[in-house]
Amino acid sequence: MVLKMAKKAKNLVIEEEEPTTTREFHVGDLAVYPAHGVGRIESIESRTINGDKNDFYILKILENSMVIMIPTWNVESVGLRNIIKKSQLPEIYAVLKRKKDGIFDNQTWNRRYKEYMDKLKTGSLYDVAEVFRDLFLLKLVKDLSFGERKLLDTAKRLLLKELCTAKNADEETTWAEIESLFDMAETPQ
Repeated sequence: MVLKMAKKAKNLVIEEEEPTTTREFHVGDLAVYPAHGVGRIESIESRTINGDKNDFYILKILENSMVIMIPTWNVESVGLRNIIKKSQLPEIYAVLKRKKDGIFDNQTWNRRYKEYMDKLKTGSLYDVAEVFRDLFLLKLVKDLSFGERKLLDTAKRLLLKELCTAKNADEETTWAEIESLFDMAETPQ
């Protein structure tokens, strides 16, 4: 337990600080690494780097077999997180269905690109769903820049992989569900 001391007038006040909890993963766990997607913890290894011995999660991204070493003490700051729960799926679908006001404004493509890239880097599936939704709808009314098309593909890949994993469903079925959400969003109610 960490204690924080503060002086208040002449009295000494001792406050308990909230203990910091580090998200813990085990070999075989599925996890999401921001902007790369769903991976499996292949191992937990100790390595000595610059004279310091540290433990690392060895994460293998499912889609492309990329291997990422993440210090166990640094998972929060890099954004490594658990797969969303099945109970959160309706919230993600609600984000996809929600229309964003001003999506078709005169914002330059490079400003949109930076905003969307920042959202993808958060690792939040809610942010990924927003990026996908906005670019998908924007594509219906105007041509996307090369960078925006790549972001749309990335957001689609990240969204689809995590939804499939959370639902334990195949990509075709999940993609059909996503497309049906946009059909419903476009029809007047």
